[in-house]
Amino acid sequence: MSGEWLGDGLPPVAAARTAEARRSGTWTSALSTGEFAAIRSVGFEPVGQVLGSAVYHVAGGGTRWRYYDCGYRHATWSGSSHEPAPVAVSGQGAASKALVDVLLAARHAALARMTAECTALGGDGVVAADLTMAPFPSAPHCFEFQVIGTAVRAQGQARPQRPFTTHLDGQGFAKLIAAGWVPVELLVGLAIGTRHDDWTTRRQKWFAAGNQEVTGWSQLVAATRHDARARIGEQAWSTGADGVVLGDSRLRIWQEACTRARRRNNDSDQKDHVAEATLIGTAVAGFTVRQAPPRTLTMMSLDPQRRRARPV
Repeated sequence: MSGEWLGDGLPPVAAARTAEARRSGTWTSALSTGEFAAIRSVGFEPVGQVLGSAVYHVAGGGTRWRYYDCGYRHATWSGSSHEPAPVAVSGQGAASKALVDVLLAARHAALARMTAECTALGGDGVVAADLTMAPFPSAPHCFEFQVIGTAVRAQGQARPQRPFTTHLDGQGFAKLIAAGWVPVELLVGLAIGTRHDDWTTRRQKWFAAGNQEVTGWSQLVAATRHDARARIGEQAWSTGADGVVLGDSRLRIWQEACTRARRRNNDSDQKDHVAEATLIGTAVAGFTVRQAPPRTLTMMSLDPQRRRARPV
């Protein structure tokens, strides 16, 4: 291996691996026996296990309030205003949009490299694609984004214009094809919402307040999940698909010190809550198969009288 890889095309180690797989004609996969049989039953065969990864440095940024700006104009040290706090959502231009953009860029880079491996192996698509994110060892604020799956190829002559990707396992993929649908692209809908713990929120979570809904936190969760659904819907529309088959839905919530309040008073103990919603699914499109004309059924009478009566 000579020179330094600059991130374009396949990494050298991946190019060497796919070249060896093509030369040997031997494929590998993470498919179970049932998945392998299901894929074969709908006219596909595995051509190799494929992988894409990217390591990104995710540091502070966004606006001067950093990524988690609650946008609450009354986030003072006293927090005495009764005006309800809004939810600052990434999809509506909040400061967290910059963080969402870099997280999605990292995932898309990993997906693109996995798809490039699929193409190098002569595959038509990738099934059972699994997306993960993990901290990079001994590197603060660095994360590895990885996606791994099995490349498959259709046994017929028809080929898609570009490889498809899907989270569906072998059985799920076979059921989709048998029902007249094809996967188009693996999608990730990500949204981050931030909301200040205003006076009403703090009052509702007091122990003495009894059993009641914390409406501000309900609003935070609902707004963030709605934004994630909107983002994955936009991605599906851009692919020209008919719909989305959802695979996974994750929600992570944590607490942050309110940077707006601390900017006014370094001793402020005001808090914000942050919600991160992630949706993983596959854009799908319907297709129709041209059916062969029905075969004519030949009927022969067993009655000799009818045979003689039939005109020649």
